Amino acid sequence: MPTPKPTSEPPALPEEQTTPRRRAAGRKTATSSPDPEEAPEAPEAPEAPEAPEAPEAPEDRAAAPTAPTAAPEAPSAAPRPAAAPRGLRPSPRTGPPMKILVVGAGAVGSFLGTLLAAAGNDVTLVRIFELSSNEPMTLVSPDGAVQSFPLRRVSRTEKAPEPDLILFAVKMPSLREAIVPTLIWPTVPTLTVENGIGAEGIAAELRPQAPLIAGSLTAPIELVSENEVRWLGKGGLGLSALTPDAWPSVRTLRREFGRVGFRTAELRDASSMKWSKLLANLIANATGAVLDMDAEEIYRDPRLFAIERRQLCETLDVMHQLGLKPVGLPGAAVPWLARVVRLPAWLSRPILARIVGGARAGKLPSLRLHVRAVEAGAPPVTAIAGEPTEVRWMNGAVARFGVLTAVPTPVNNLLAELVDDVAADPERRAALRRNPDRLLAELLGTADSEP
Repeated sequence: MPTPKPTSEPPALPEEQTTPRRRAAGRKTATSSPDPEEAPEAPEAPEAPEAPEAPEAPEDRAAAPTAPTAAPEAPSAAPRPAAAPRGLRPSPRTGPPMKILVVGAGAVGSFLGTLLAAAGNDVTLVRIFELSSNEPMTLVSPDGAVQSFPLRRVSRTEKAPEPDLILFAVKMPSLREAIVPTLIWPTVPTLTVENGIGAEGIAAELRPQAPLIAGSLTAPIELVSENEVRWLGKGGLGLSALTPDAWPSVRTLRREFGRVGFRTAELRDASSMKWSKLLANLIANATGAVLDMDAEEIYRDPRLFAIERRQLCETLDVMHQLGLKPVGLPGAAVPWLARVVRLPAWLSRPILARIVGGARAGKLPSLRLHVRAVEAGAPPVTAIAGEPTEVRWMNGAVARFGVLTAVPTPVNNLLAELVDDVAADPERRAALRRNPDRLLAELLGTADSEP
């Protein structure tokens, strides 16, 4: 394969050393941006012709009364009361409900399952961390409305009734194991909404007879407890059929989510959709996990921004070699992001720094959440003890496809290693926490062998 020609030269790291060497230390064993297309400026209205001067009144005509010099002040309007929370307002059903099985009812599964239950469907959540029950789920909407919706919870997939659709929302390291029990229903349409790259290939391998759908969720959400999920911002869900027989299920899902006013988009190219979501997911994710720093802090530092920009440019170069283009998702203007990243750093950094802080509505990126949970020794209620991070399917995927397409991806490769290091090794975690100089030394291959 010929050497790829990136669309734009990637930014140089500090001191213009762009190829990091392997560090001496041994290695231990996934926004709301402006709309992707700006609306064209409205043409200026033509100037109105000047009105002709009124003829002077005859001198013998009585003079008009003089107008008051100032109008009396209008009474000040009373402050308008804040709008009452609306929450979800499902439209009436005209047909029978769907039977939907959600495997992996963490934040994403609980959220999507609750929306589908609110639309009047028969939803079963598979939650291995709790006993079976009919406890309702509470949803807190972005406007503050608090609503509860009935659904079924089971601790094992085999206890669920035969579904009309299976939705997988587990962490990538657990996906293969989660799919196996569903093979008792080999032809049921299947939706995967995992982060990163690779879920659809696993589903196609294990469920070859099922219509397959890829999904990309852009709504920021948080699982507060086993019974409550918070929807922090608008966002939406991109859907794409991986097999021709899945298009009817895509349209059915769009109709069901539409009943509760949740935005969806139907995309023709599933690979472009998943890589576009990955590009947005990478922002301050691995870097934030390694340094334990917020996105705004990272993007305000020119040195750390160079790292961020380099990982995104590497990803765009890999996408280019794969023949993929950034596509817009509900609530995520990824084509706009791709254009801004390619701008000179002095111009792109202030633009992105203003946006990244609020892109996740205050929620920490997934990799940083994982590392913090490991350190606290109290993982979220949905976590599996000892489960690895998803970085292998995020920055690691960029590095693997970089090898296949002959695109250098040194920053993504090393960030993937460092995330796994800080998740597994307390000493490495302490050495890198809030230490940009150490991270730069790791990237430039000048770090000491000891933390």
